[in-house]
Amino acid sequence: MAKKAKRRGRPPGAKSPAKMEVGQLRQHIDGLEKLLRKKVGEQQAYFQQKLSELSRFASKKTKALRAVATGKGRKGKRAKAAPKYRSRKDSSVTWSGRGMTPVWMREEMKGTKLKKNDFLIK
Repeated sequence: MAKKAKRRGRPPGAKSPAKMEVGQLRQHIDGLEKLLRKKVGEQQAYFQQKLSELSRFASKKTKALRAVATGKGRKGKRAKAAPKYRSRKDSSVTWSGRGMTPVWMREEMKGTKLKKNDFLIK
């Protein structure tokens, strides 16, 4: 036996607003206004919370920007990186390990079993 499809729309016995009496219609409108006030209050509370979170975040960022602008942030340049790798053929050629692998290292590794770790400065 096939299941009976669920009925959509108003529940049985409910009248359409066009067929309601004035008192029933007034109660219906009051109920809707009350529901609307409740929903608006919930939305206001939610957005107030988000706004306070956002203002706290913004104040943290402003403090950091002020520190940089007034010179209280980091001063000077970063120190040059210390060399980590040295050429086996020419000991004066070094590399800090930052950026692309240098040409001299690629050429020395080409055709041999040498790896990057073999050039480490000990």
